[in-house]
Amino acid sequence: MARSVPEIHPKIRIESLLDGARRATGVVAIIDVFRAFTTAAVALANGADKIVMVSGVAEALAMRAHGRGQVCMGETRGQIPPGFDHGNSPFEVSSVDFTGKTIIQRTSAGTQGIVAAVGADRLYAASLVTAAATARALRAGKPPVISLVAMGDNGVQRTDEDEICALHLRHLLDGRNGAPDAVRQMILAGGDVARFHDPARPDSHPADLAIALDIGRYDFAIRVRMEYGHPTGRIERAPFAS
Repeated sequence: MARSVPEIHPKIRIESLLDGARRATGVVAIIDVFRAFTTAAVALANGADKIVMVSGVAEALAMRAHGRGQVCMGETRGQIPPGFDHGNSPFEVSSVDFTGKTIIQRTSAGTQGIVAAVGADRLYAASLVTAAATARALRAGKPPVISLVAMGDNGVQRTDEDEICALHLRHLLDGRNGAPDAVRQMILAGGDVARFHDPARPDSHPADLAIALDIGRYDFAIRVRMEYGHPTGRIERAPFAS
């Protein structure tokens, strides 16, 4: 009688900040909820072909000038850099038709983590709006190690939303349903949401918060591969487990 082979569960590691991105191995998800990879998901859902992720503002502008993309999107210190087409606001880009466009994205945490994650076998840009689809994509192929990296504030200070997103992804990877309402309430109880209601911070729109906490809004993950020397994100849809 054939002996059944036990299912192998991946080792799930939760890392934080830029140092965590540099340490990450296996299949890696770089998490930025407020707001880089929420904004990226909205742009891809609105028709963008791909998102080239870079670390510097000058690099992004130079790439656009040389025809490597049509749109520069992102922030430095939370604000849109001079010469960029869009800031780091999912609400702002939610009404933009990006059909067929290549976007060049630079942010202070998310894209920095993507660039730093040189040890990844497969790489994803993650947030709550793509959580379930990202968990399916991470598990595809039954990898032995999955690393979840919460990027935090500028990649140097932990934040509630990214750490809680990592825990939510771990629950999904372990086969649990997670608790979306509890995730929202935990994040809303934290101090990081105050900036979305601060009139002195017009770069952080209250509707950004609503979109970022719309857990499972999209049915795709953002898979990042190297293309022409730069990490580039595209839509990936992983099948549901049978």
